[in-house]
Amino acid sequence: MSHTIDRRFGREAFGADPANYHRARPAYPDWVFERLAGTAGLGSGTAVLEIGAGAGTATRALLAAGASPLVAIEPDPRSGGYLAETTPSPALEVRIEPFETAELPDAAFDLVTSFTAFHWLDEAASLAKIAATLKPGGWWAPVWNVFGDDAYPDAFHEATAKVLNGPRSPSAGIAGVGFPVDAQRRIAAIDATGAFERVLYHTSHWPLVLTADETVALYATYSDLQVREDRDLVLAELRRIAEEEFDGRVERNMITIVYLARRRT
Repeated sequence: MSHTIDRRFGREAFGADPANYHRARPAYPDWVFERLAGTAGLGSGTAVLEIGAGAGTATRALLAAGASPLVAIEPDPRSGGYLAETTPSPALEVRIEPFETAELPDAAFDLVTSFTAFHWLDEAASLAKIAATLKPGGWWAPVWNVFGDDAYPDAFHEATAKVLNGPRSPSAGIAGVGFPVDAQRRIAAIDATGAFERVLYHTSHWPLVLTADETVALYATYSDLQVREDRDLVLAELRRIAEEEFDGRVERNMITIVYLARRRT
């Protein structure tokens, strides 16, 4: 029977090869940053805190949108070091430490965000800390790229379900509903803080098309594979399935979801 990976593991799950993580993980759709600009005010001179920046998949897009200063918190020194080295910018401060213990000023940020990382934190405690760091009228905006969409057939997922059966990431959520797409629970948790106004959320559904090499590189970044002792054997079997059963063309159904909550004034 599978079990859920300890959240503490998430602090070090992705740093073994941050360059591969950066190459293999898909970018976030442009509409995400357009929404952050149009609703949450992301633009030139916006003070932003990014939680769990990793190798910088979203950090670079935030900088390009005008975030300054941008404080990027990343607990893994390998990922944080890679981010700092590959993204030189006077607007960027990379802090290599867990968000839970980071000392952050009150009411200092216009926008706090986290890209496909917030499920690794204790939700209630983190939301309270996020609310404290936001200026009145500032925005909390967690974002996820979700690998898999139950609304559409997913042949590769079905073909690999047995080989991938094992430990689950906290992103798997509760009762079969993934943490990122469980809007009822995410909104209830934000509302429970009493610190935010009405929560908005937006989603898009899109296909991710991969070669066999790209499939293996992507799955190598998954936390539920990082923790497995038979990781290399599983990746080899994924390659075989991609090449032999899918002719080297794998299509996964993706969901991108953004929540937007405004700090009460």
